Amino acid sequence: MGCDAGWRDYRWDPPEHPTKASLDAAFPDRPCVMYSGDGHSLWLNSRALEALGVTRDSEPPAGGGYDKDASGELTGIAHEAAAMQLLPRCLEWLGEDRIASAYADQMRRMAEQGITSICDMSLMPMPGCDFIRDDVYDKLQAAGKLGIRAHLFPTLLDDQSRLEELQTRYANNALLSAPGFKQFFDGVSSEHTAYLTEPYTNPRFPGDQGRLTVPAERMRKLVLAAAERGHTVRIHVIGDGAIHAALDIFEEAAELYGLPQHGHNTLEHLENLLPQDIDRLRKLNVVASSQPCHITLDPGGPERDLGLERSRIMWPFATYKQRGIRQAFGTDSPITPVTSMNVLYTAITRQDPKSHWPEGGWLPSERIDAATALRNYTLGSAYAAGDEQNLGSLEPGKYADLVVLDQNPLTIDPQELQATKVQATYLAGNLIYER
Repeated sequence: MGCDAGWRDYRWDPPEHPTKASLDAAFPDRPCVMYSGDGHSLWLNSRALEALGVTRDSEPPAGGGYDKDASGELTGIAHEAAAMQLLPRCLEWLGEDRIASAYADQMRRMAEQGITSICDMSLMPMPGCDFIRDDVYDKLQAAGKLGIRAHLFPTLLDDQSRLEELQTRYANNALLSAPGFKQFFDGVSSEHTAYLTEPYTNPRFPGDQGRLTVPAERMRKLVLAAAERGHTVRIHVIGDGAIHAALDIFEEAAELYGLPQHGHNTLEHLENLLPQDIDRLRKLNVVASSQPCHITLDPGGPERDLGLERSRIMWPFATYKQRGIRQAFGTDSPITPVTSMNVLYTAITRQDPKSHWPEGGWLPSERIDAATALRNYTLGSAYAAGDEQNLGSLEPGKYADLVVLDQNPLTIDPQELQATKVQATYLAGNLIYER
């Protein structure tokens, strides 16, 4: 629960990608697959590559890649769309019962953290498949084991029937809903796959500025088609180039079809922005959805990859508040653990929840007060889920999703926040966890 998931090669010495050789030595006779800490790469051994049918001649999907060594042999590393295409096939090896059990176990851990709602967002799919396991949610609900409100966001494709079928099926389901779509527009800065307007400060080749996982014109057509049918979209964007292009698309959608009647378009992560794009978030009523614990995942990484000037405009929580931009907070699990008090602690102090680095906080001018952090994490997230009329605050007529804490996060010293314990968690007025 307290550990980060996956490997992060930028923390290694030297900071290089691993290869299948080490996995082959440890697991020579069965498939082995590792998921990276940033959630954008897979590390596979030879048996896994064989089982998946991936060879040195395999063509990766658009927006993805397979690493090769100097001789053209696969190293075992798959990036972005290539990794996301393989992952659901790997998960099939676990079997349906183990997957359902893992979901139920995670819901119990979330209840212990006082979490009553999640947004489950699809990764890039393989044909005919995505990562929204509505079958698992249905199975758990039928068995009386669904201990969370789940807002499902399938991948935005040309065929919008996946979302619309979910919306029809869950129209009268208080625990399950499908508010809108999700799409990926770029990768992550640490891998130089986040898309920038100018090259990285430490380029790996001339003109290294990352790449879009979906061509801009393709994303434009997808989002406009969704807007025409009244659907909202959450877009993964990290680099300033991807953020700018996504806002251009949302702006055109608003001009053609108006703002969504239900729910709100959202940008996920939006880590480093062009200064002029901050006010466009407010103008277009786009939610800035951030994960505070990302701030300190890679100490020194923003300065290393982006340089001092660009790294000063990252996760600007205080600036968002001053400019009237709606924010949502979350964990991006499994990239960071579902530890609710760490989210609040890091948003308020801008310090790492484990090492408490750096003293005074990273970019301390962007620290926010506890009330703002709590509002972003509750009502702000309800807005991003398109369900602010029912969730996110204690008001007559809203769902009785309640959390009892042993101390008041609004009045204690922020350095004591992580010691706060959840005493009880209620979902729809029903006790689902008691300490």
